Amino acid sequence: MNHLERYLENVNYQMSLFDVPLHMHFHDASKAHGDYNMATLLNDTLVSRHPMNAVTFVENHDTQPGQALQSWVEDWFKPLAYAIILLRQDGYPCIFYGDYYGIPHDNIAPKKTMLNKMMKLRKRLAYGAQHDYFDDYNVVGFTREGDEEHKGSGLAVIMSDSTGGSKRMYVGKKFAGRFFKDALGNAKYNIKIDAEGCGEFYVNRETVSVWICEDVKI
Repeated sequence: MNHLERYLENVNYQMSLFDVPLHMHFHDASKAHGDYNMATLLNDTLVSRHPMNAVTFVENHDTQPGQALQSWVEDWFKPLAYAIILLRQDGYPCIFYGDYYGIPHDNIAPKKTMLNKMMKLRKRLAYGAQHDYFDDYNVVGFTREGDEEHKGSGLAVIMSDSTGGSKRMYVGKKFAGRFFKDALGNAKYNIKIDAEGCGEFYVNRETVSVWICEDVKI
């Protein structure tokens, strides 16, 4: 991390760099299967310190199997990682060709359907003030309040690297009394936003749920 920061300082912050520390957090968390402190997922990353200079990524051609810097993020964690880089306000996210189309010679299946859904959620709903809830060892989340320019915008993201759980998060008072659904279909039951603009959002084991207003179609 210090090398990246020194480089940015030397070029007067006129460049963007790949956030390798964030990628390594994804890799480590995916290998740990619950034995990783998710509250620290963004700690000491380029995007957390220099968001305007960070290219966030999950994989690239150097990290895939068989390459010199192999540090492949396990498939089960990919939706969690892509939710982090695509639905948060900071960084410039980069989708890996091998994740989108698959890598046949390594028996890696394409994730085109999931990534298309995530990118649509980003384009249509990931706007407004962001609130972070990286306050638990296994279950973390964040919300976006949405804005007036993008109708129906706003969402809540909750993820778990272990047994799942729930978290009360603020998504905005404009949603009071409205019901939210999981756009990814991982959570079965919708939840109601209370008068304070909060919801008790839940997530199942080793997955991510992206909660959006129930009348929004993606």
